[in-house]
Amino acid sequence: PTRRNRQETAFALNFAVVATLQPFKTFIMADIDEVHPGLEAADVVTKYKMGAEMANRVVKSLTEACVAGAKVLDLCIQGDELILNETATVFNKKVDKKPVLKGIAFPTCISVNNVLFHCSPVENDDEIVLADGDLVKIDMGLHLDGYVSVCAHSLVVGASPDKPATGPAADTLLAAYNACQAAARLIKPGNKSDVVNDAVIKIAKDFDCAVVEDVASYQMSRFNMMDEKTLIANPSEQTRSDAKTIEFEEHEVYAVDVIISSGDGKPKRGSERANVFKPTGVVYQLKMKQSRQTFAEVQQRFGSMAFTLRSFENQARASFGLKECIEHQLVTPFEMMHAAKGDVVAQFRFTVLLMPNGNLKITGLDIDPACYKSEKAVTDEDLVKLLAQPLTSKSKKKKNKKKASSAAAAASASAAADN
Repeated sequence: PTRRNRQETAFALNFAVVATLQPFKTFIMADIDEVHPGLEAADVVTKYKMGAEMANRVVKSLTEACVAGAKVLDLCIQGDELILNETATVFNKKVDKKPVLKGIAFPTCISVNNVLFHCSPVENDDEIVLADGDLVKIDMGLHLDGYVSVCAHSLVVGASPDKPATGPAADTLLAAYNACQAAARLIKPGNKSDVVNDAVIKIAKDFDCAVVEDVASYQMSRFNMMDEKTLIANPSEQTRSDAKTIEFEEHEVYAVDVIISSGDGKPKRGSERANVFKPTGVVYQLKMKQSRQTFAEVQQRFGSMAFTLRSFENQARASFGLKECIEHQLVTPFEMMHAAKGDVVAQFRFTVLLMPNGNLKITGLDIDPACYKSEKAVTDEDLVKLLAQPLTSKSKKKKNKKKASSAAAAASASAAADN
């Protein structure tokens, strides 16, 4: 299909899902303030796991599509289509006469080389075409009933065991991947964010790289991708005084973002316009009719979740309507950020559940080590030992075998009921 046809298909899929939701204006920012079930409830864990499996499949499909000659716009459209197709297969029965809300929580972004994140172009943007050797970052998120699973993965286009990536691209990607794995093991009840930050910074230095300043990892809850606790990676001088140390607790959920640069780690705002946005929950009476219409559509279709300009049928009208929303902070833009020209940046983002029997890292793909060759490695003995450890010990798994069986049974029952 042509790019235009694919855009129309993606919009039609998105609108078809949303059309059934519009009579029920429940998917709005006010839901964040309500008390929602957490990980103590087996069905909530089931929803997270189901969403995570979908997110991993979407990202896996996109990694296979990231080949020389592929266009970033097409990849982003493909990613959003995959999210909507995946989430359309489950939870199709109404609960209390209302549909279960689901779909895109964070639109597909494909950022290349020195672009850090949030690259999700629209039709009229400058065309970006992948080439062999490009370091590509895939980032996306979806939700089932408001429970969000996010995932980001990096790869070098054309890298293979027969032709592995080397140099700064391989060093940066391996640094980010190892730092991500260390973070997944250190974010556990009783630990503090400083421990995680220190480990990530040490690993980056081992690969002669730098952790990108001020990248935030967030606690998440139902309908809320940015909850109370925030972990700021490598705080800059401007944010160091505001960055608070947090302690991780049982039954919390985190979206952990690790972004590492081959350069100095100081991000700079690009000249491109933002195409990804998120409602803030701020209340303001908009003056312009087009602004009110656009914001009403945002509330009905996306609620508290992030969205892209690409998802509107008339992008020009939506862009105009969003201006007043941004001016009065009803919506915040996710700006595209860059490292210095010539640098490369790698990103891995995962969702982790802090369960009583150990962490559940539910999103995130592994890399093929044979595809990336570096003369550098993790040198800290404690971190080497940490990376060799499984996320959950076997003894804890055995001790909680009955609980795991019960959870699996609950997942099967839930999936069967919704299909």
